[in-house]
Amino acid sequence: MRPNLPISLMLATTMVGFQLNAKTVNTTDAQSKSEEIAQQKQALAMHISAVYDDLEESIKSQITEKNLATGLDSVDSAQPYSAFKQQMQQADFQYRQTKGITQYTDSVMELRIADASMIKDWKGGESPLFAFEPSGDDSNWQYIEAYDVYGQIHELDIYQMPDVPVLVVDSNGAKELRAGLMAMRAEMNRLGQDSNLITDGSSTPLTKSQQGVRRSSQLSDVEPLNTTQLTKIRLDDDEEPWISGKAEVYAIITGVDPSRVEPEIDLVDMPYLDYDGKDYYPSQTMIFWPRYRWGAVDMILMEQDDGTDYKELAKILVKAAGDILKMIPDPEIQGYAIIAQITNRIIDVIPDGVLTNDDDYLDSYYTLMQNTPYVERPGAGGNVVATFKPVTISPTE
Repeated sequence: MRPNLPISLMLATTMVGFQLNAKTVNTTDAQSKSEEIAQQKQALAMHISAVYDDLEESIKSQITEKNLATGLDSVDSAQPYSAFKQQMQQADFQYRQTKGITQYTDSVMELRIADASMIKDWKGGESPLFAFEPSGDDSNWQYIEAYDVYGQIHELDIYQMPDVPVLVVDSNGAKELRAGLMAMRAEMNRLGQDSNLITDGSSTPLTKSQQGVRRSSQLSDVEPLNTTQLTKIRLDDDEEPWISGKAEVYAIITGVDPSRVEPEIDLVDMPYLDYDGKDYYPSQTMIFWPRYRWGAVDMILMEQDDGTDYKELAKILVKAAGDILKMIPDPEIQGYAIIAQITNRIIDVIPDGVLTNDDDYLDSYYTLMQNTPYVERPGAGGNVVATFKPVTISPTE
């Protein structure tokens, strides 16, 4: 870590004035959106570093060894009549508006300490730095830019954890991803794609097929439900920048509708999958087999990216899957082999269409079959190893 020259007086004035917009950015592509989001986080980091003395007591009371982050909207200034909280709410709204998730969550921006080991020195009186994640592919980053309370810029190593306390301005990845998946599902449904969102237990609006099951249960006995659970998963241990924090992973399940020749695309939130190189045992239901023809699906694993426009991603997924089926005159002849064509088309369009780098595609599983267990099965790319088991859910007696 080495400090640079102090920030100029003009930049300091902008920082105190809290000009979050920084400059107008064309958000018609993912790279522009990623740059705009990085600028928003940079402006917040600069502003918070400038007023840290007024915020220190509040921040220290909320960030602990067990709770490494706090929402920016919950940070209070020691100065009476401070406009800080209102400024943070405005910044949070602007960020959510950029991501297209304002309808699905009321706040996402947070301040987190980069590592729990920093808390002792920070609460012991050592002054922190304030950092943000740069835009674009981390392989192109030269350093992590951070600000101290004296108006100096510091260039931190990308992969070496800093030896001083660092507070990172970021979004709550889990909240943002859940809101983003809800936005994707809503857009898919608007486009006529009956998509389902599978979460870790939180309720979501019923899909058409679920509504049909509920109505039929009032008239006759409900048949057992065939599912497949993910019982164990591990991501490959790749070196990631320390500033990126936890991974936020989700799955895209691809198949064909059982009653019509249309693609079926479901989304699965996987909020437990935080770090590479660690085994997780979620026992999460991933696949509801009545939704798919031929008892076969593919699964694409993705990691959330700052440049993702969830609404645009939904449009691309629906179009890519639909285009493949339109090219096949008689899908029944090829059978479940066409699912891989849908999956490959989606993988092809995702990096170029809406993401800032290909690293956000983690891996894929081809031809997961109904009533078939898979033990320690590697993904096609070798980046994920997972165990799946079939589970039949009987009706309530």
